[in-house]
Amino acid sequence: MIRRTLLLLMFAVAVPGLAAANEDFVIKPSAHSVGETMDRLEAIVEEKDFVVIARVDHAAAAGSVDMELAPNQVLIFGKPALGTPLMAKNPLIGIDLPIKVVAYEDADGKVWLAYTKPEALVAERFGIEGEDERIEMMNKGLGGMTDAAASGG
Repeated sequence: MIRRTLLLLMFAVAVPGLAAANEDFVIKPSAHSVGETMDRLEAIVEEKDFVVIARVDHAAAAGSVDMELAPNQVLIFGKPALGTPLMAKNPLIGIDLPIKVVAYEDADGKVWLAYTKPEALVAERFGIEGEDERIEMMNKGLGGMTDAAASGG
């Protein structure tokens, strides 16, 4: 954790705006490869009756144009009963919904799982008020599902 924080601070100095941007994300280590992490997350998401929209393999896409990219996959999923009321209040939130979770491998071979904090989307980015209960449900749900996907068990 200390090493990751130091790396983020080093990057924040080198890349303006990065430190502020990282406050909007939950980033946690995974005990598994990118593929296995996403397999686990996809199974958990489906078990919880969310709809999987897509799974994007950025490394495979890079390979298709003869470029290299460390393993990097995004799972896009949602639950219309949770997202629709937010979209009714501000249709622009559809840019960020359904939820996206990325698993990626860093330069040291460590795998990370990350997503945008629901409050950063709902309240801060799109100015949607009165959704504290929904935000808390989203926080608990995303936190639990990603913890389970990334854990060593």
